Amino acid sequence: DYEKLMALNNERLFDFIGDAVVLCEPEEVLVFDDSPEGVELTRRKAVEAGEEAELIIEGHTVHFDGLYDQGRDREVTKYLVPEGDSLSQALNQIEREEGLREVRGLLKGSMRGKPMLVRFLTLGPRNSVFSIPCVELTDSWYVSHSLNLLYRLGYEEFRRRGNFKDFFATLHSAGKLTERKVSAEHDKKRIYIDYTHDTVSSVNTQYAGNTVGLKKLALRLTIRKADREGWLAEHMFIMGVKGPGGRKTYFGGAFPSACGKTSTAMLKGEEIMGDDIAYFRAIDGECRAVNAEAGIFGIIKDVNPKDDPLIWEVLTSPGEVIFSNVLVKDGKPYWLGMGQELPKEGLNFSGNWYEGKKDPEGNPIPPAHKNARYTVTLSALANCDPELENPQGVVLGGIMYGGRDAKGYVPVQESYDWDHGIIAYGASLETETT
Repeated sequence: DYEKLMALNNERLFDFIGDAVVLCEPEEVLVFDDSPEGVELTRRKAVEAGEEAELIIEGHTVHFDGLYDQGRDREVTKYLVPEGDSLSQALNQIEREEGLREVRGLLKGSMRGKPMLVRFLTLGPRNSVFSIPCVELTDSWYVSHSLNLLYRLGYEEFRRRGNFKDFFATLHSAGKLTERKVSAEHDKKRIYIDYTHDTVSSVNTQYAGNTVGLKKLALRLTIRKADREGWLAEHMFIMGVKGPGGRKTYFGGAFPSACGKTSTAMLKGEEIMGDDIAYFRAIDGECRAVNAEAGIFGIIKDVNPKDDPLIWEVLTSPGEVIFSNVLVKDGKPYWLGMGQELPKEGLNFSGNWYEGKKDPEGNPIPPAHKNARYTVTLSALANCDPELENPQGVVLGGIMYGGRDAKGYVPVQESYDWDHGIIAYGASLETETT
């Protein structure tokens, strides 16, 4: 592991990892390259450590987050703002030095008795103008497993670039764990974004939106980077829409969460290139696009064989899938809106669940959480676009803006031109709260 790290010869990387080791005090440090052996080790250890459990279908596992760790936590997600700098008051923020003292205090000794996993990934295809190298340090095998499914392995990208500074870095610890291997101190959950140093710190949480630093946390860093460099990082899907004579036109789509990005990108007969985060660059007079990710961390609620046959096929066939915060009974996962009657008891994010069970505040606990998820690689889908890993991206032909507004808007409208569409739709549409 030491030799793997030294082969990268990167001063900023060495400083980041060295500081994290001293701070978090892990039992050991495991450095992962891009080898299949490392991928398999993560998959196996996630089960052996109790962070995932095998299901009845081969390759399927389930992970549970804590009762109070079921989604991105906006209240404790804050930007670290240096003295003399300022951000919009609409953004949660804390003075940088104060925030660092707080989060580092919570991270102090947080990995005692656990390994530190050193993961190298890229946002965007490898060896591309779109590529953003990333490193994540975590003590969670589940988080490491999720990284394998959602992103491209990036050890060789780091080695190719040598002693460079322009990469994103995430430090995550699940903190103290309960017997169920979920974060015990949810009241001490913190997700802090050090935007002037392209670094994220996350502690006392396991939910992937708070811990997989390359998702929405890195998007916040990427938006700033894109603004400085003259390109765009957007919360959009990318799909290839087929037409007469073999024509295929690529569209981006901007819908809020839980408004159908994945379902739209998965329309029957079309091809999906991405369902969440897209990068756009002007290259040789064309707008070219790539998917920042290589997998799907999708909301599973309402996925059913009639409306989502291709996703359903993946979720009910052998292959690598992580289910999270669903209901499990006799080794089978169940979720809300799947089109089947759900069991009256089983195992879910609250532990042993039964119909009528309530949380400590007296609220009914559903059989599966409304934000329950599935994690898969895009390549597992039958309609995955063959240009997913094209380092040049694809030519963008149009953008769809959408949301939930069944009462005040017609279902589909086409703009007169780009300016009209961006102003009248992109900047003006509102959506029902999801």
